[in-house]
Amino acid sequence: MRRNPHKPRFHDGAPLLPALLLAAASSLASEPLAEPRWSPNDRLHRERLSAVQESVDSLARRRREIRRTDGLLDLRCNFHAHAGDSTHTGGTPEEILAAARSVGVDVLFLSDHFRPPRDFMDGWRGLRDGVLFIPGSECRGFLVSPERSVFQSMQEPIPEFVRTVNRGDGLIFLSHIEERPDHPMDGLTGLEIYNRHYDAKRDFTGILKLVLRLTDPEQVVELADLLRRYPDACLAGQAAYPQAYLEKWDAATATGRFTGVAANDCHHNQVFLVKKLDDDTALIGTVVDKDEDMRKVKALLRPALRRLLAGHKPGDVVVRLDFDPYERSLRNVSTHVLASEKTEPALRTAVKAGRAYVSHDWMADPTGFEFGGTDGLRMGDERPWTAGTVLRVESPLPAKIRLIRDGLQVALEEGYSLRHETAGPGVYRVELWFDLGGEVRPWLYSNPVYLRPATGN
Repeated sequence: MRRNPHKPRFHDGAPLLPALLLAAASSLASEPLAEPRWSPNDRLHRERLSAVQESVDSLARRRREIRRTDGLLDLRCNFHAHAGDSTHTGGTPEEILAAARSVGVDVLFLSDHFRPPRDFMDGWRGLRDGVLFIPGSECRGFLVSPERSVFQSMQEPIPEFVRTVNRGDGLIFLSHIEERPDHPMDGLTGLEIYNRHYDAKRDFTGILKLVLRLTDPEQVVELADLLRRYPDACLAGQAAYPQAYLEKWDAATATGRFTGVAANDCHHNQVFLVKKLDDDTALIGTVVDKDEDMRKVKALLRPALRRLLAGHKPGDVVVRLDFDPYERSLRNVSTHVLASEKTEPALRTAVKAGRAYVSHDWMADPTGFEFGGTDGLRMGDERPWTAGTVLRVESPLPAKIRLIRDGLQVALEEGYSLRHETAGPGVYRVELWFDLGGEVRPWLYSNPVYLRPATGN
């Protein structure tokens, strides 16, 4: 899958509305367990949001507790998190800390934009009110979490830069796969296997329809009520199966070990505004947009706009709808890391070992999920394949359990568990899916176990 050089690029989590209004819609080859039943915009209808919430509530009542026996902690982490690091980031470190505490996040891997002369490694580090902060940056197409400053090496050629970040227990992940599908994986810790911002970038039609809703007073009231009643499902309406990301991952793990993580790409910048310019004109954009970068809408095209603007002065913000407060973004998707303790060294060791899985926590708490097999085989392990090797999956909630080998489904089970006797070597990973409101949607992606062809003999 090669990027069209004439297609506009979206970068660094920048506000989507002005760019998407001018961009062409993108297509995605998809082979998920089930095709989406509804479009992102269709998912924002009240009856569908209500049905999704009923499914989420029903799942919670069917939860079973799974006690870990390996002594590891299941730590809820968020990678690719921005706070106070650019003009298009609306949130602050203090705000993201408060949000993390409120929703039970254990670890935040910060991804500050590179802003010389500031060194991103001078950001928050260590425990703050129970939340562990690990500094890092989104730069040069990567998420980097070096152990120590790499400020003097930021302009090195990519191979040297990767080696510099990797020193000690440094971590480096390929980011925004849609922009660089052919980028080599040499020396990388892993890659994003899901990116929240990519979902939004693909929803061109939905963004246009949102503009229409924001210019109608009755629809604004309706949308505000939906955000209040169904906040998580509204933000997750754009979520799609990350086929391009998973294809890249499956191809890479055929010959190497690469940890998959989720990218929240949260900035708290998807706060949509309608500002009055005059009685017949409004500006539509986000809280981080300058007026000159906002979209101008005329009542000639949207007659209901006059009623929305009536009684307000020029310059007034007449609509403000917050789609992505940090609490909601952090719940949307997480990377659960299985570590020996909640310390930076332990987290780095566990991530490198592939002891992690990605889940959409707003659907359900995945804590207790296990993927392993014969003779103590655990997620992230690599060993020669032997006949009779059995893989097992345990889920705290009933789900459609999909076992993937080298990118192809080899087993499908519905329930709390799966057992599968392997027929040969391969890289095996797991996906869990839920039926939410009549639509089958992905919930969880595990890191693989690597059963390589035996050598010798």
